[in-house]
Amino acid sequence: MAAPGNKYFIQHNINKTAAHHESYQQLWETKWKKPAEMGVYPFMFGIAKDFEPIVSELVAQGFKEPYDWDAYAKMYFPQAESLAKIGKEAEAAEEIEKASEYYLRASAVYRIARFPAPRSEQQRYAWKMGKQYALKGLGLRPHPVKEILVPHTHAVQGEGAHIPIYHLLPDGASKEKPAPLVIIFTGLDGYRTELAVWMEGWRQLGVATVVLEIPGTGDCPAAPSHPTSPDRLYSSLFDWVAQQEGVDQKKVAIWAFSTGGYYAIRVAHTHPDKLAGVVALGGGCHHMFDPEWLSEVNHLEYPFDLANTLAYKWGYGNDIERFKKEASGKFSLLRDGTLDKPRCARLLLVNGTEDEIFPIDDYYLALQHGAPKEARFVPNTKHMGEPMSFCIILNWLYKLFGIEADPVKQMQTLPFKPKY
Repeated sequence: MAAPGNKYFIQHNINKTAAHHESYQQLWETKWKKPAEMGVYPFMFGIAKDFEPIVSELVAQGFKEPYDWDAYAKMYFPQAESLAKIGKEAEAAEEIEKASEYYLRASAVYRIARFPAPRSEQQRYAWKMGKQYALKGLGLRPHPVKEILVPHTHAVQGEGAHIPIYHLLPDGASKEKPAPLVIIFTGLDGYRTELAVWMEGWRQLGVATVVLEIPGTGDCPAAPSHPTSPDRLYSSLFDWVAQQEGVDQKKVAIWAFSTGGYYAIRVAHTHPDKLAGVVALGGGCHHMFDPEWLSEVNHLEYPFDLANTLAYKWGYGNDIERFKKEASGKFSLLRDGTLDKPRCARLLLVNGTEDEIFPIDDYYLALQHGAPKEARFVPNTKHMGEPMSFCIILNWLYKLFGIEADPVKQMQTLPFKPKY
């Protein structure tokens, strides 16, 4: 802990239980209804009215923690299938814009069905179908997002052969006029299917994007429980990036969200020569693995069982106690020497000071080790310091790339605005 008295900075809140852990009804009313109405995380590409009948039924049936994840997921399927059917009919009638919208709306419903992670059979089905419709919807847009299977050339036995990424290159990008590249690392529960929401805004600024999942999430091929698997993963990714003639190799940056911030801090130290800059938004590096922290997070800011989801993500299944016992010794970037490496890419650490998912203590710690880093903490805000953090980061990346742009205008491309 970095606060005085060997305490966390949010020690005053650590024993409180957030209202949304009482029931699904409280989750919707106190945490999810507003972002659903705005079409923002975790409801990217979704609209509130698509979820209203699902919410009504979940509330009527009294869903609450601990959730039966198969039963929970299946509640979403009829609505998702209905939206997908409209998309198929529109596509058959060559109403491409309408088809794209309904496919994306279907993918949003499937996403919440598999949220926070596809840990059960029905949630895995939801992930499969959500991927299918997200890619169809994004692929029918005027500037289609493409899925590429990047060869995982540095993989070891037991790891996947390819890294699935979403890629969007701006018009006119070429060997003669290469574009800057933002590589987006996704988080614990937001995968490439939804973090793709950032791609169009960057394209409008002439910036290419790549979106990929972190180990233990989505379709990432890296071994989730192996501490050095991310190093191999990113070596393979950078090999591929180096082959892209339309990418300016001197203007490659990473923007990582939430749990992805852990990997951003790591890659800034393991591959500093490959990157012009790295942003770790809402991440952690050491205290995020404290047994004391993991013992409290299931009743704090995260909508569901955070410690369980993290254990699953790091390859421990539902063995929470073993994860709490082993995680710090195995994954801490302080204990493994990463933070004390003498070289580090330019690294910006951003988070809300009241974060109850990953403690702000980790960023204080990172600033005290190794090469100098940049930091911006957003006071009186929780995880990731939204929305102010986005403007901070966008301005930093604009300056890094040498482009003039308005972060507010780019952020206006994020909310999903249905036409049909």
